[in-house]
Amino acid sequence: MFKHITSRFSPYQIGVALAFLASTGFAAKAIFAKLAYRYGVDAVTLVTLRMILAGSALQLIRFYRAAPAEPLSRAQKWGIVGLGILGYYLSSILDFIGLETVSASLERLILCLYPTFTIVFGAVLLGQSISKRVLLAMPLTYLGIALVLLPDLAHARSDWIGILFVLASTLSFALYMTLSPKLITQVGSMRFTELGLTVSSLAMLLHFVLTRPIGTLVQTPEVWAYAGLIAVFSTILPVYATTAAMQRIGGGRTALIGSFGPVLTIIFSVSILGETLGALQWLGAAIVLAGVWIVGKKG
Repeated sequence: MFKHITSRFSPYQIGVALAFLASTGFAAKAIFAKLAYRYGVDAVTLVTLRMILAGSALQLIRFYRAAPAEPLSRAQKWGIVGLGILGYYLSSILDFIGLETVSASLERLILCLYPTFTIVFGAVLLGQSISKRVLLAMPLTYLGIALVLLPDLAHARSDWIGILFVLASTLSFALYMTLSPKLITQVGSMRFTELGLTVSSLAMLLHFVLTRPIGTLVQTPEVWAYAGLIAVFSTILPVYATTAAMQRIGGGRTALIGSFGPVLTIIFSVSILGETLGALQWLGAAIVLAGVWIVGKKG
């Protein structure tokens, strides 16, 4: 049935849909984290709980999907280790630390810089060209994001340490998005995702053991529940979707479509946290959708 459905759409269309799915999961992460922080959990512990649950789910997936695979070369192994640490461990821990003191809306605005960084890294490091369509979509999308988040940004507390942590997370993830497509093509998107998440889970557990007493893992059921939501809905599903999207449409376009995430974050904030949107913010949301449509429409 899945093959029948996918056969009706081009790889490009499937890649765009997967990028949207990933954007939805990632957009919910800040909401879940902010709700978890209300119960006194710190960033390192929350990310560790997330990786314990995500890593366990990942091993189950690998067990039931066990299939023979070609041995990895030494360069591929080191590439997976480096990218797993860069994209899943480092960017996550930096982001969650920043999110402790930075508002969810401001965090999303800073993370929105990663499509630009990804495209620039691709041009500088890989010599990739920037198409006219992308050049058109970038300013339009960021104009919409600015309109959506400007009211919240104007009232946000300027915690510069937290802002720098989120900015460092953005740079780390953008570099991962730039460097990983080549290795994904070599080893396969699903295998790359599983191995990269395994590496990041081990790195996060080592970080926790070196910085926290083991008893810190004893948390309230609410914290474990939010960690579970982050692990499944904001980690496993979007990471698989992002990797598969990058394989089909490249890192730059995947990143730019991901800029739809802030609009989803606002929508989640309205429906879950009871926040309200003004007319200017809804106008910004429409502009963002227009920018995403431009990059998603091929031809």
